[in-house]
Amino acid sequence: MTREAAAERTALEDRLIALIRARGAITVADYMADALYHPQDGYYMTRSPIGAEGDFTTAPEVSQIFGELVGLWLVQSWTDMGSPASFNLVELGPGRGVLMHDILRAARLRPAFLDAAHVWLVETSGRMRLEQRRRVKDAGVRMDWADRFADVPPAPTLIIANEFFDCFPIRQFERGATGWRERMVGLAADGDGLAFTVDATPPDPSLDLPSKENVAEGAIFELSTAAEAAADEIARALHERGGRALIIDYGHLHDGYGETLQAVRRHQYWPVLSSPGAADITAHVNFERLTRAAFNAGASAHGPVAQGAFLERLGLPFRLERLSQGKSPQEVMALHQGAQRLVSPTQMGELFKAFCISAPGLPAPAGFQP
Repeated sequence: MTREAAAERTALEDRLIALIRARGAITVADYMADALYHPQDGYYMTRSPIGAEGDFTTAPEVSQIFGELVGLWLVQSWTDMGSPASFNLVELGPGRGVLMHDILRAARLRPAFLDAAHVWLVETSGRMRLEQRRRVKDAGVRMDWADRFADVPPAPTLIIANEFFDCFPIRQFERGATGWRERMVGLAADGDGLAFTVDATPPDPSLDLPSKENVAEGAIFELSTAAEAAADEIARALHERGGRALIIDYGHLHDGYGETLQAVRRHQYWPVLSSPGAADITAHVNFERLTRAAFNAGASAHGPVAQGAFLERLGLPFRLERLSQGKSPQEVMALHQGAQRLVSPTQMGELFKAFCISAPGLPAPAGFQP
């Protein structure tokens, strides 16, 4: 993917330039938060980004099999919990509502699951809420919306978060000649644009940064305290109330060095600092730190495992065969192409990982056993 068009000046870019002129450079995390979530000009506040007409495509949009298998995983997890008569089914960042639509369709195999479920869609964008309402309005289950996970009432809980954690703002630190320095967003040389710079002041010692020893000068380390805090919040809720969270996202298994911050616009890579508010910005999830947050909160953690292996363990080949019955050759080809995109190591199968946070004492979740 390459940049496809000249960047345009956005209202948010003007706001940020004025802010930096007045107060100095801002952190990468602050830049990312404004670019995505600014109330007036943030990307997610002003656009419907998903699908062929948007900027990127997620797994539920690629194939209905993804959501159906996740739905059956949730039904099995509900059974593992003892089939509570009432529970919260929470989706974090529900996009256009495609995943929840497919989940609820698959869950019809267990009507008691749907009778017990109270669906909560955690969504801050009014535009996206309208799309979600249109898609799931006839699902036949109790359904509400919340701005934050903390607003969901206490109850046994099952959570799905697909491509949610990659949107949490990150901070970046660069190994300089004398140690770590925080990477910042400041003004370009002409004073009329945005550019990366490095803070001259050493970072706060309380930050959990790796030792500077044996790290090459110029190396980048990324840290998302917001993602770790979200994992902590989820783990504490599950420890207290019971349940599981299934997190599917792209990322790496362990702490490492290198920049993963990226922007995408119209299905092509886009310069991160160009036209803020007009492109999606994400970073790879650090699953090691999510695991640590879950354990520290008293919960269990499983995985991560590659998305391809996870879906195949849940029965993707059998579901694909069943869906292909009675279809035209063209329809069968489309089904196979979608499934292949989900599991192929060269597409989504290896880059994306499945990770589970679970209340202690539950059996190992489906798809995570060797």
